[in-house]
Amino acid sequence: MRDSYPEFQKRGAEILAVGPDSLKPFQNYWEKEKIPYTGLPDPTHRVARLYRQEVNLFKLGRMPMNAIVDRDGYIRYVHYSSNMADIPDNEVFLNVLDKLSAG
Repeated sequence: MRDSYPEFQKRGAEILAVGPDSLKPFQNYWEKEKIPYTGLPDPTHRVARLYRQEVNLFKLGRMPMNAIVDRDGYIRYVHYSSNMADIPDNEVFLNVLDKLSAG
């Protein structure tokens, strides 16, 4: 998503990434990778539980979850991944945003 961030911005979308690390490791990763959008550390899984993101210790922690939430707070699209490789490419999200803005 980092490399396509300008495309998300063109569509009026903002990205918020929620991760399982505590603050300092999260900040270090964000700075090292030069991620331009907002990141939220969630080591207690509080936000993950709100959005029903799976936490599975046998699969090494959180399963990726991607959601598009509109300005009113409604989830308009969600993808719950079954493993770390099961993440839609950015075009999927950009197409959803285009359809939402068209209709």
